[in-house]
Amino acid sequence: MERGPNGFALDEACLLISAHARPNLDVGHYLNRLDEIAGTILPPTLDGLLSVLFRDEGYRGNEHAYYDPDNSFLDQVIDRRVGIPITLSVLAIEVGRRCGVPLWGVGMPGHFLLRDKVDPMVFVDPFNGGKILLAGDCRRMHHALSQGSPWDDSFLNPTSKIAIVARVLTNLKMVARERQDDSMLLWVMRLRQAIPGLAVEERVEFERLSARFN
Repeated sequence: MERGPNGFALDEACLLISAHARPNLDVGHYLNRLDEIAGTILPPTLDGLLSVLFRDEGYRGNEHAYYDPDNSFLDQVIDRRVGIPITLSVLAIEVGRRCGVPLWGVGMPGHFLLRDKVDPMVFVDPFNGGKILLAGDCRRMHHALSQGSPWDDSFLNPTSKIAIVARVLTNLKMVARERQDDSMLLWVMRLRQAIPGLAVEERVEFERLSARFN
């Protein structure tokens, strides 16, 4: 497992989240799948990466079932070729890392994006077919999604790996609540306990939920 500045591998962390929903998940198989996809990126450029992922492989945003929990599980995103912005971003980041196309995740409020490390003026919207964006495009997208709430340039700063994992778990927590699936909510909140700086209120909520299962 490759360990970066945040001390863990993003692809493996996301697959381990999936393993809580599917205990028999073969994490190694999906890591190999990412290796295989990366091996097809020729030339190893951003354009090459986007062409393979979003044209040849057909990865796309799941517009028809956005809140399906499978959209947040990296193994299911790899298999089904649909996902939400953050998991499609994780896919691109980890395939890109393998083939020498470095990307950052960008946790813009309301929509997760990618940012090119080689040319930081270039952004990518993985949910919409790997569309290339500039900063102005991102601002306009934010205003449209947030109904005109104020913009801050920091919205386009790179997002740490731990923040990406936290956001994936936040999405799953929201889905579990919507589905009134307390067993799912319990394991999602248990994983969230490892996030540095987690609010005291969430720790108390987890303790109360845990007590109901004891």
